[in-house]
Amino acid sequence: MNTPTLKSIEAERQALLDKLATAESALHGSLHARGFGETPRAHLERALAHVHEAQVIINETKSLRTVPQLVDDLNRIERVQDEFNRRQFKGQRV
Repeated sequence: MNTPTLKSIEAERQALLDKLATAESALHGSLHARGFGETPRAHLERALAHVHEAQVIINETKSLRTVPQLVDDLNRIERVQDEFNRRQFKGQRV
């Protein structure tokens, strides 16, 4: 690739990273909203995880998790948290 093409690609990468940083900031701010229940918060947290993953992928040259792999990991974490909360609610020690 020639230098102007590389500069153009880098400029686009930086612009995308700036947009992701803006999205990250907005999502962080939205996590503190009250009165909407746990479901919207869970979606915001998941969206934030996707933004973080996109930032990592854009900055890394190696292959990372695909979206389905990320979703599977997040679902697994959610199941563990739910089980922990159920045990805490029942008064069991974990």
